[in-house]
Amino acid sequence: MPLKTTTIGSYPKPTETPVDDWFMANKSDTERRKSKGLIANWNPGEYEKAISEAGDNAETLFLAATKQIINDQVTAGIDVPTDGEVRRENYIWYQCRNLNGISFDQTTHKSVRDGAYEADLPTINGAISLKETRLEYDWRAAQQFTKNPVKVTLPGPLTIADSIANNFYEDPKKLGVKLAEALNKEVRALAEAGCIYIQVDEPVFARNPDEALAHGFEDLERTFHGVPKGVVPVVHMCCGYPNALDSTDYKKADKGAYLKIAEAIEESCIQEVSIEDAHRHNELSLLENFSKTKVILGVVNISSSRLETVDEVRDRLISALHHIDKERLILAPDCGLGFFSREQAISKLKVVSAVAQSI
Repeated sequence: MPLKTTTIGSYPKPTETPVDDWFMANKSDTERRKSKGLIANWNPGEYEKAISEAGDNAETLFLAATKQIINDQVTAGIDVPTDGEVRRENYIWYQCRNLNGISFDQTTHKSVRDGAYEADLPTINGAISLKETRLEYDWRAAQQFTKNPVKVTLPGPLTIADSIANNFYEDPKKLGVKLAEALNKEVRALAEAGCIYIQVDEPVFARNPDEALAHGFEDLERTFHGVPKGVVPVVHMCCGYPNALDSTDYKKADKGAYLKIAEAIEESCIQEVSIEDAHRHNELSLLENFSKTKVILGVVNISSSRLETVDEVRDRLISALHHIDKERLILAPDCGLGFFSREQAISKLKVVSAVAQSI
């Protein structure tokens, strides 16, 4: 059997999509290189304005975009696609807007991601709770376009807490609990709707492994609490994200971060963990730390426009298979594909699929 393939999250938005995203795919190279990154690239009210201007036509446009994104991935050979996070201008704000207690009008300047960004951020000014579940609707909208299981992604408690300002909770652990409880309602609603693959994104686990070990994994367990058997809890832990395509000097997590949290991953409820390997190779002996957890290994670089060859990726995978059983290895891009043009994204995914078929 060939190796299974998946994607991680974002995908280039079709031009007709009602909302733009922080990747600025339709902007010039100069504008994109001036970008301050995911957290900083937002303007208060812009998302709401875009949805309002699309009016009654918004859902029709979102569905058409979703269909194209799903078809691109499946046709390229991806077994478990995402909806490309097509409804989100970025994956964190989309979820935060659905939480009581977070103000997008009141902003606070803050350094985030271990100093990788500085930005004026939405601010917690009240008790956190979920307004209503809505990710199950997004999943149903995407799942209708394929027989392949569609994976849904959402930001985890530690990553949300690191991406906003907090003027309400004195104890960061209590904030983590409240965020996890709110996200758990989304996760359980997804599971009840029939979604099999639910992925929580926790890049802060790699950026701040001490905090992850102190209470991040505990909140991750709360986020997945009560998920029935048959649903696959997935966690993505990227270790660095550029501000624009072909950037090379962006801040990355310490190279030993994955190893530092490997035991906690193995002992957690996580069934599949996504780690990056293409933009910065790991010591492949890292894979030996996972005896029951499946590893989604990033095999193409989402920060570079250079297209990897099938042979170079295949050679890396053959080396990886000296350290992990084939049945527990899944192939994917390092992270989301939002920086690319549609054509570039498809080409990268075809490499992933070709390697999976060849091993």
